Amino acid sequence: MTNIPDHKIVSESEWTEARKQFLIKEKEFTRLRDQLNQQRRDLPWKAVDKKYVFDGPDGRQTLQELFDGKSQMIVYHFMFDPDWEAACPHCSFWADNFNDIIIHLNHRDVSMIAVSHAPYDKILQYQKRMGWDFKWVSSRDTDFNFDYHVSFTQEEVDKKQAFYNFKLQDSFDSEREGVSVFYKDKTGKVFHTYSTYARGIDMLNTAYNYLDLTPKGRDENGQGQFWVRRHDEYDK
Repeated sequence: MTNIPDHKIVSESEWTEARKQFLIKEKEFTRLRDQLNQQRRDLPWKAVDKKYVFDGPDGRQTLQELFDGKSQMIVYHFMFDPDWEAACPHCSFWADNFNDIIIHLNHRDVSMIAVSHAPYDKILQYQKRMGWDFKWVSSRDTDFNFDYHVSFTQEEVDKKQAFYNFKLQDSFDSEREGVSVFYKDKTGKVFHTYSTYARGIDMLNTAYNYLDLTPKGRDENGQGQFWVRRHDEYDK
């Protein structure tokens, strides 16, 4: 943990004035974010023509069936290589943030699930350990993870040439994080509307948003998420 050096201390009136000036910038950011959100919704869609069948708590289901009666679906690409004994601790940090909000999404015509490359029996064991109840399915027998650029071949990893976050780069591992969004129309046709990866999922972690409000912020000093543990692995 870093220490905060001597920080400027002011009177109540000076504090209020400084805060009001910063509020102007915050409001500008909010308006820009609203514009960006609309531009995201205005992006073109791509039809999903390939058939994917996943293993999960309801048996084998197609991508269409995973919408669970909703017209919109968010997929969290949860890093879990088939050879790993446990899922990614960093993705687990994100899951702690979205597990309890899905009921609210459901009431806005949105389903949300997690998809991993690991077999479902490993997923289920880990999910029980973590105490989560969101729907989590396996894409083990499909190309889904590769088609959405969150799983990579050993050759891609070795060559440090994998297509991730919309460019060829070093993926650093066989699995990477991301979020994809899909829409299903009244005929049952599914469209891929959006995907984001790496720092693009920062805004989806409410714990980070709270930390950003504090004097120390994330307190990572350029080291990334070195401090993150699964929630049952922190020292009490």
